[in-house]
Amino acid sequence: MKFTEKLQQKTTDNLGTRTPVIAFLGDSVTQGCFECYMEGNVLDTVFEGVHAYSEKVKHILSMLYPKAPVSVVNFGVSGSTAPQGAERMERDVLSCSPDLLVVCFGLNDSNEELAGVEKYKSALKEIFQKAKTAGVETIFMTPNMFNTYISHILKEDLLLELAEVFALRQKNGVFDTYMDAARQACKEEQVPICDCYAIWKQMYEKGADTTALLSNGLNHPTREMHELFAWQLIHTILND
Repeated sequence: MKFTEKLQQKTTDNLGTRTPVIAFLGDSVTQGCFECYMEGNVLDTVFEGVHAYSEKVKHILSMLYPKAPVSVVNFGVSGSTAPQGAERMERDVLSCSPDLLVVCFGLNDSNEELAGVEKYKSALKEIFQKAKTAGVETIFMTPNMFNTYISHILKEDLLLELAEVFALRQKNGVFDTYMDAARQACKEEQVPICDCYAIWKQMYEKGADTTALLSNGLNHPTREMHELFAWQLIHTILND
């Protein structure tokens, strides 16, 4: 991956080399959203971007390449979908001329159930193509699982209703279909994939309580689980 070459160049020539830039494009998980709560009749979430996986990636890179500062720009937007991400590419991502783009969508796209799979795949390919045209290296990272049961931490009616919907989507194969579509889009566009979803599924199949690893009991990983995303991204960066 050319991004690692830029890290090495920055290490050997700090003054004469542009600071490498990583852009992150995604939804609430990318933005750094955690617990959910009701503010009157409105569903809101705890925003703590400092604990998002993008910041953890930056921290790890600072350990691996201490002489090469890296700029991280987080374009995660709570509630965002892949088509909305494609629309935001020029304004948000390409305007900052990143050296590497990390894309993560799927959780909100799956709200359309199976009817939205092709739109999701098409939007991902549009994002990849726009990045390629601009000369930006791209990694697609698959997201975490939804909850698989109704967590005891959920009390409000709306959150309980969402938990039922999400658990069904996770267990009936609908979300797996979205992830398969994302993998196919990556294959067709020759985009490296950081398949964190496969790791979550493996943990679940081996008996891990993956719902307990969600800070809101629905779809936001705990702060600790953002470490998984970060280290898997580092592995992908170093090996592609």
